[in-house]
Amino acid sequence: MNEVTVMIDVPVQVWILTLVGTAGLVGSAGLVLYRGAELAGLGRRRAVGLGVGSVVLLGGWFTTSGVIAANGWYLNRPGRLPGLPIAFAAVLVVLLAATQIPVVARALAAPGMLSRLELPHTFRVVGVVFLIMMALGQLPALFALPAGLGDIATGLAAPFIARRIAKGTGRRTAVRFNVLGMVDLVVALTLAILIGNHVFDVTPSTQAITQLPLALIPTAAVPLLFTLHITSLRRLAVLGRTRQGTTSGVGTGLTPTR
Repeated sequence: MNEVTVMIDVPVQVWILTLVGTAGLVGSAGLVLYRGAELAGLGRRRAVGLGVGSVVLLGGWFTTSGVIAANGWYLNRPGRLPGLPIAFAAVLVVLLAATQIPVVARALAAPGMLSRLELPHTFRVVGVVFLIMMALGQLPALFALPAGLGDIATGLAAPFIARRIAKGTGRRTAVRFNVLGMVDLVVALTLAILIGNHVFDVTPSTQAITQLPLALIPTAAVPLLFTLHITSLRRLAVLGRTRQGTTSGVGTGLTPTR
């Protein structure tokens, strides 16, 4: 039997960690938009609608991606387009486009939002699942070590970065955090694709991330995390230009979180 058709047995702790992490990411993203809409003066009703609507839509895609993975459509097979990178790219484009919707853009640009945009990254500590799967012989160290350790480091750093921004400091640190966070995601995704398509011929393969529950990470969680990073860098760039145009430091946008 071909290797890519063999379904991998995933331990229950990996299921729990992955599902809790993805649910937490979706919920925290919805909460960020809700609070941003409130701070932007959009009113409680619109804020609730934006927060709940984002959770429903993101949760809907997570569920859809789970169905796709359950049917084996992300598996690498000869003659089939690679499902993981296509899903990642498509969802990323949609999410970035959604940030330009006027009500969403206003919520994301609200005072104090920059610090809140970093908080959902805390759930990246569930990258420990890659290390667990490596220890069980289901993922190669070439992928699991940089992906797992990078996610854990980013997740642990996120609340401290958010706190520094909320205090009105740490702009340069925030830039580095978001750039390195994106690099971590790019490296992990690239390694997964290269190993999965046998460009790097290592054992075991990265087949486990094409199946549930790990498939939810590259197809749903990673595009959302990328969008948060890109949005943060956009806000930091705007704040940098504003800072250069002032002489007092007032208007930097790094206002304490209320």
